[in-house]
Amino acid sequence: MTKAEKVQFVINTLEELYPETPIPLDHKDPYTLLIAVLMSAQSTDARVNTITPLLFEKADNPYDMVKLSVDEIREIIKPVGLSPMKSKGIHGLSKILIEKHQGQVPADMEALEALPAVGHKTASVVMSQAFNIPAFPVDTHIHRLMYRWNLSNGKNVVQTEKDAKRLFPEELWNKLHLQIIYYGREYSPARGWKLENDIITKTVGRKSVIDDYLQKKA
Repeated sequence: MTKAEKVQFVINTLEELYPETPIPLDHKDPYTLLIAVLMSAQSTDARVNTITPLLFEKADNPYDMVKLSVDEIREIIKPVGLSPMKSKGIHGLSKILIEKHQGQVPADMEALEALPAVGHKTASVVMSQAFNIPAFPVDTHIHRLMYRWNLSNGKNVVQTEKDAKRLFPEELWNKLHLQIIYYGREYSPARGWKLENDIITKTVGRKSVIDDYLQKKA
């Protein structure tokens, strides 16, 4: 199989398995998505989805959010972890959105990355999922699978994102990054991984990864 054939196999398989890609984080607009994505760092989407309704009941826009103190925000979001940093970020970015962006989330990568506690991945998710602007946010699932599938060297997420953008057609990025996440969770997790169930890795995977798996199994 050539690299191009492998890439096409990945695209076809994911499209077959996940023709629909609902956004895993509950939200109703770019602001609530931005807050949910920020909260999801080193937490699970399921946990974030249980906490965001409690926060958004009190404040689902920057104007109401800045009326809460950082401590009040922290108290609500504590269960998702890293609450000291996240609560400061949520309060701080809400203030900036009011001061610099008329209370709106900007559809601009640079402006998003300039917000407190908003990294490149968070900004990419908001660009792709809130504004439908092509981006390829790389989370741990995508980073792991791009390496397993021998489509990236696994050095770091920056390199993985570059490789993904180079290999996959731009018009598929927004859907593909969600499809890969769903696939990683279901068929190719970090722990308890069974190669037998993982059709993509079994077909196009990195030889050393497959050999290592079979060796451990033996």
